Amino acid sequence: MEHFIVSARKYRPQTFKDVVGQQAITNTLENAIERSHLAQALLFCGPRGVGKTTCARILAKKINQDGTENPDEDFAFNIFELDAASNNSVDDIRNLIEQVRIPPQVGKYKVYIIDEVHMLSQAAFNAFLKTLEEPPKHAIFILATTEKHKIIPTILSRCQIFDFKRIGVKDAKEYLKYIAESQGVEADDDALHIIAQKADGAMRDALSIFDRVVSFSGKQLTRQAVTENLNVLDYEIYFKATDLMLENNIPQLLIDFNETLSKGFDGHHFIAGIASHFRDLLVCKNQATIPLLEVGEQTKQKYLEQSQKTSHSFLMKGIELANDSDLKYKTSRNQRLLVELCLMQLASINYDGEKKNSNRFIIPATFFISHSKKVLSKDENRIETVVHESKSKATPTTTATEKPSTEVKQTLPNVAIPTPPKPKIDISMMKNRVSGLSLSSIKAKQEHLKKQQSKVKDQKDLPKDSFTEEQMIEVWDAYVEKLDEKGEKIMASLLATDVPKLKKQTVIWLELPNETMRIEIERAQYPLLEYIRSELNNYDVSLEIDVNETTEKKYIFGARDKYERLREINPLVERLRKDFDLEI
Repeated sequence: MEHFIVSARKYRPQTFKDVVGQQAITNTLENAIERSHLAQALLFCGPRGVGKTTCARILAKKINQDGTENPDEDFAFNIFELDAASNNSVDDIRNLIEQVRIPPQVGKYKVYIIDEVHMLSQAAFNAFLKTLEEPPKHAIFILATTEKHKIIPTILSRCQIFDFKRIGVKDAKEYLKYIAESQGVEADDDALHIIAQKADGAMRDALSIFDRVVSFSGKQLTRQAVTENLNVLDYEIYFKATDLMLENNIPQLLIDFNETLSKGFDGHHFIAGIASHFRDLLVCKNQATIPLLEVGEQTKQKYLEQSQKTSHSFLMKGIELANDSDLKYKTSRNQRLLVELCLMQLASINYDGEKKNSNRFIIPATFFISHSKKVLSKDENRIETVVHESKSKATPTTTATEKPSTEVKQTLPNVAIPTPPKPKIDISMMKNRVSGLSLSSIKAKQEHLKKQQSKVKDQKDLPKDSFTEEQMIEVWDAYVEKLDEKGEKIMASLLATDVPKLKKQTVIWLELPNETMRIEIERAQYPLLEYIRSELNNYDVSLEIDVNETTEKKYIFGARDKYERLREINPLVERLRKDFDLEI
């Protein structure tokens, strides 16, 4: 087996022009060398794998070149590298200071590269201060670190600082493309883009990933091979999931999510990817922000096509839901249910209320309402006539459940006789009654707002007759009585908790003792306002509800409170308690 050299070493840049993504720093260093304006102490800061040590070696080689030497000369005798992670004591720094005094035998400068300088001890830093501030003319120090904040300020003030940035995805992809061509590897553009993204700004990591994927797939580097080897979710999963959300296809969306989990992927990674996918779709909505989309050309076209299918409001709401699920994931006890609930909410964002009868939905919510409409649409007079006939034919000994049902079946074989409704219950109110925690309540609110907007459009000049507080209270009490007659006892008692007051001419102000009562009344405020507006002939009427904690305390009496109240009414109660030695 031949000796293999990893790409990070094989393709290490030998000149400043070969350094990827650090043009500002390399140009500065080249100009400083040409103009003899180079500082004697340099500090290279930045994340791992961005070229700090590489630039230090190139700089050490370049400052010793005068044009007469061999082009392959590396000036190994003039370059000293010290790993501060393992040589961080005071003695190591003292040995270094002793070597600095000796001038170079070949070349003009001796360059000391101290890697991971933040690992030096406090004593070593202090021992290094004097030499770093006033080094010999032939000595140049290059310090490299990934954690600049750990270096003491006295060292930072003596160095010229260069901050290396993370390498962009585009620059990393172009360099990987160059290396793939050099090795004769046919690589898809999307495959190289995924490797560059996975490297997270580190060129050394990108080259290591490239070597690993090439060993897996050979000379043909495809997107599928890269995603499979790196355990990365493919873009196609998110494209398909978004299409299912737009179609409100909740069952298939949950099935696909289960398949994703079965492949070993984490639910947290999946929901975070959904948020990133929606962000990329939102970026494609505007021509000016398309350059922010960091994907391959083929994938970019798919993003542009799908962004045309989605609305701005859908994407914004989707990002909010996915991000909220992302934040709650680690603290959730049932993480899978959290993600599934989020997916169901995402698939219900653009629900228009016309597709619930489809078989794609888990529960066809409108089945019972539509069924009741069909029964009620029968000829009620015909049914009533048959019922009376059957009652007249029944003998005194016949029970109410035998003879009449037989006669009905003979007269109307295909008509089902509904059970007589209970008194004081309006069927129309039952159909419109929805839970305050369901999607139906949100839909009812939206329908009410649409109805109000249509009224404003149809009638530009709505009536705004003036009214008094007494008239408003009369209408309010009439509505409460109406609810009581219909059997809505709870809502009637809530509305009767406090006497409404008139505020700002058209604002009805209500004070409640707790937050729960306020929420319940706000959910049922739309029919209330519609009734009051029509009765008072003023469509500017609105409702304002406040919660007063002191009001709530009035309704809570302890044993001591009750006793004090009784003693105020009859002082002899205190005497009774003392005579019989009673306890409260």
